[in-house]
Amino acid sequence: MKAYSFPPPRITDPQAFGRVAVLLGGTSSEAEVSRDSGRNVLEALRARGIDATAVDGIPALAEALVQRRFDRVFNILHGQKGGGEDGVVQGLMEAFGTPYTGSDVLGSALSMDKIRTKQVWLSMGLPTPRYLRLQRGADVHAGARELGLPVIVKPSCEGSSVGVTRVHGEADLDAALALAARYEGELLMEQLIEGDELTVAILGDVALPSIRIVPKGQWYDYHAKYVADDTQYLCPGLEGVDEDEIGRLALAAFRAAGCRGWGRVDVMRDRATGAFHLLEVNTAPGMTSHSLVPKSAAQAGIDFQHLCWRILETTLPEVRHG
Repeated sequence: MKAYSFPPPRITDPQAFGRVAVLLGGTSSEAEVSRDSGRNVLEALRARGIDATAVDGIPALAEALVQRRFDRVFNILHGQKGGGEDGVVQGLMEAFGTPYTGSDVLGSALSMDKIRTKQVWLSMGLPTPRYLRLQRGADVHAGARELGLPVIVKPSCEGSSVGVTRVHGEADLDAALALAARYEGELLMEQLIEGDELTVAILGDVALPSIRIVPKGQWYDYHAKYVADDTQYLCPGLEGVDEDEIGRLALAAFRAAGCRGWGRVDVMRDRATGAFHLLEVNTAPGMTSHSLVPKSAAQAGIDFQHLCWRILETTLPEVRHG
């Protein structure tokens, strides 16, 4: 197995971080997952002696920033529209000059929009499944004929598999479109890649071991991600040159989308050809008991408390990893 070597933490005194807000919850469709993630992060930081406090949602953070109650923010809000992955809260923190974990305004906003992330990747020659933008009221059947079944229909700006349907037959297209249309923003129809579902965590400038996801059901949906205990996570998901290749691809995709600090890149591997296809970047991935970044970090020798410390270190500009 590939060896991962990280330098020791540059910061050893928890007081060096000052007062830390753990930003969680909010009002997005992923708010409850965020609260679960945030509780875990808060516990881990406090266990390492860091002065950390939970802050639920963007209005509460805005009030705290006005009052200068915190020195930095560990952002574990998920999603958009009251979540912390669409660039809005990043702009707020930039305006107050408050350091924060994760990607900046550009990287967050771009990665939240799957269509525009694909446009950037394709412009740079990075592989991603063929797709169509669906306007509301569009002829979904014509789109499916153009791409060829099977396809995936989903909102362009949601995460955690919210509003996503795998469509193998034309009779299911209208219901898939109706589900995706419950959510704001553009809709996306994407070629369904049949094969292995993989994900690669990024920490600083390092791609951590890949994870191959094997759900008991047909696919890795919201239930398999956050509820079921029978999903298998094989880490590393690949071996040898394949593991090296997916790591390089994930890092290239992460950087192309303007991301920084930490995150996760989701990838499909075509069963027939072995080719990798980029799906999306998560700029504030889950940190729940079912989440994938902690599993990958553990495989690289980084336990959960150490992972949270490392992520918080990225808010200090003098600290560099990789």
